[in-house]
Amino acid sequence: MSYLVREIFASLQGEGVQSGRVAVFLRFAECNLWSGREADRATARCRFCDTDFVGGERFADAETLADAVAAAWPVADSENRLAVVTGGEPGLQLDEALIAALHRRGFAIAVETNGTLPLPPGLDWICVSPKAGNRLVVVRGDELKLVFPQDGADPAEFESLAFAHFLLQPMDGAEREANTAAALDYCLSHPRWRLGLQLHKSLGLR
Repeated sequence: MSYLVREIFASLQGEGVQSGRVAVFLRFAECNLWSGREADRATARCRFCDTDFVGGERFADAETLADAVAAAWPVADSENRLAVVTGGEPGLQLDEALIAALHRRGFAIAVETNGTLPLPPGLDWICVSPKAGNRLVVVRGDELKLVFPQDGADPAEFESLAFAHFLLQPMDGAEREANTAAALDYCLSHPRWRLGLQLHKSLGLR
């Protein structure tokens, strides 16, 4: 199978439990909740996305794509390699062939998904970010990261799911300060949840 990729780059993981860790980010194009075009935002199943995932480069097979990810690793050695597979929605394209190819190149593989599509086996870290009004099919993993607040997505609805970590991430935008205060207050009164901040934005990283 071929893969449509928006970008591949090395940076620090800027959010979630693995914040601060060096990683190569593999951002797939396309999403099942929004086309990525502003003209379609009003009818999107997720209306607050701020990621550019439209268009990109086509890779013919898993080995070619895995080579490109390995080439982006910023140091000569192969220790502690992490590939963060994101999008768009990686569940549309990520498959067992690519997972195996990245593992052969020494990468642990983390995926960041909206959780509405099944994922292939073999992933090392699963982070699900639920979007209100969309049924989750990925109901277990390492990290549930809820953008907060979302109408129709009460954090309490997710606490019965089998995740090791639960994070509230304040919604970015014009109301970011108010959303951060609301998330902080919620965490203080619901200690199962941790406040998740977007480190990469405050540091000016990709």
